[in-house]
Parts: sequence; structure tokens; C-alpha cells
Amino acid sequence: MKEVIVVTGASAGLGRSIVRRFARDGSTIGLIARGRERLEQTLVEVESLGGRGLVLPLDVADADAVEEAAARVEMELGPIDVWINNAMVSVYSPIKQMTAAEFRRVTEVTYLGYVHGTLAALKRMLPRNRGVIIQVGSALAHRSIPLQAAYCASKHAILGFHESLLSELIHDGSKVRTTMVQMPAMNTPQFDWAKNRLPRQPQPVPPIYQPEVGADAVHHAVRHNVGREFLVSWSTIKAVVGEKLVPAYIDRDLGQTGYAGEQTRTPADPDRPDNLWYPVAGDFAAHGRFDDRARSTSTELWMAKRKPWLALGALMLGAVVAGAAIAGRHDDD
Repeated sequence: MKEVIVVTGASAGLGRSIVRRFARDGSTIGLIARGRERLEQTLVEVESLGGRGLVLPLDVADADAVEEAAARVEMELGPIDVWINNAMVSVYSPIKQMTAAEFRRVTEVTYLGYVHGTLAALKRMLPRNRGVIIQVGSALAHRSIPLQAAYCASKHAILGFHESLLSELIHDGSKVRTTMVQMPAMNTPQFDWAKNRLPRQPQPVPPIYQPEVGADAVHHAVRHNVGREFLVSWSTIKAVVGEKLVPAYIDRDLGQTGYAGEQTRTPADPDRPDNLWYPVAGDFAAHGRFDDRARSTSTELWMAKRKPWLALGALMLGAVVAGAAIAGRHDDD
């Protein structure tokens, strides 16, 4: 399928995996991130996989730059069919040690960056009455954890924005579709370049999944109408349901175990660079340093992708069981 797609945060981590997945379809992809060098490397991958790309180095916190990038994509590549909001930054720190500037920066990128991308997409999709907008979310959009307050708050904000957008599209009878894909912990470079004030190196809260799992989920959400939210793993489902049922219990549990769960045993390097304000140089791609602990599949994603067939199988099994029961009663007669 030769659709035109825009991916923010395209040069590393989950965004890089999403780009690779759609490149294998032969898609044309607008590549948005801050660092030109890694975007150029991503472009080489896109072309080697059979796709076509356009490098768009910018900061999604800059609304004008996002709008200009969307205009350039439509001028050089064609009408945008899919917009995938994914760019993010985070800070690992207790709230009491954070600064107002850090909260503002995380919010401008991780929340307002999604707003800017969505506005640019809607400006073009609504008049055509078609298109798909994907908001890459997280279990943390439903359940916050300690030490990442700015990131968690931004993901909560995205969910609130997403729900408002859904209602407005329904009101307008629009055929533009939007889905928020809620991710589990992923093995990405985030934990090597996010700003960190913790005494030890940060880690994703287990279970950890490879970014290809998330990319597969986004690909499926683009290709199929999966509804308002798409929950990628059992850990995500547990977080969403648990927050609805026993939030106070989770508060206490995270207060006792959350700090340790977000850190490895290796002391942090206080001098390592972080990407809060500027991109970090280095050979970062899709994966982080947790390959030996990361899962390459999600049973819940596998089942969700096959939901119609599983439902059909259940109906057929039910029919067989019912038929056997009726036959048994006739035999008894």
C-alpha cells in the first residue's frame, strides 16, 4: 500500500520501529525528529526496505515548524493518509527535585507535540473526509507511577485530548479516524538518554517488550478500525483495569516498590548527556540495552489482531457443543 504517512519521533526507539514496519509495505513516510543525522540514517533504512522517505528535522514543540512540515509533505509526497504522533521526552526525578522549566519542556514535547501534529493532520484530512490519526500512548496514560510525573501527566493529557477529539469527530459525522495505542514498557534508547536524577540507571518497569511489538500494534491500528483505544499487552490491561478498581492499593504498592522497579543496580553516570533540550549524538536506533530481558511477542496483541477469527471460532465451537448436546438428548429419547 503506497499511502503517505507522517511519524514523529521517527529517528529512534519505537518511532524507528514504526517507520521500518510501514517501509516494508512500500509506504511513503515523512520522518520527523530533531536530529538530522539519525533521520538520514532512518531514511537509508526506509529506502532499503522498499519505502520512500522525506527527512524533516524539527522540534514538535514548535507548532509552526510542524505545520510547515505537513505542508511540505503534501507538496512533495502527496496527501497525508496517516499521522502518527509518537515523539516524547522524559525526566527521571522525584517531583520535589524537578524545575518548572523541566515540567514545561516535557509537556511541550510529549503533550503539545501531539496537539500540534493532530492540528496539522486535521487541517488536511477533514476537508477530504478521510485519514487516520494515531496517538501513541502508554499504560501510564491511565495509571501514573513515581519518578516520571511530567511524562505521566503528559500521557494523561493526551488521553483527555483524544477523547474530546473522538466526540467531535462523531458529532461532525467525519470519516477521519483516531485511535490511541496504549503501550507497555519498551526496550528503547529512552533509558540511555532521558534526563536522570536517580542514583542508579533507569530501566523500563518489567515486563519489557521489544519496540517491534509496539510497531506491529500501531500498524494493525492503522489497517483496522480497532476502536478508541488499543491495549497492547497484559501489563497494559492490568494497569488500566487496576486503576479503575483499586487505585489506592496501587498508590501504596508503587510507594513501596516503584522506586526500585524503575532502576537497575548499576550506578548512574551523572555526566552522561540527556535529550531533554537537544538531541543526543550517538549510534541509537530502535533498541535499547535490554535485549536480553525484552519479549518479542505479546499474547494479548496476537489475540486482539485475530479477534474476528477467534469470535468466529468460539461461535463454531458453541454450535458444535450445542449440536452434540441436542444429539445426546435425542439418543436418550
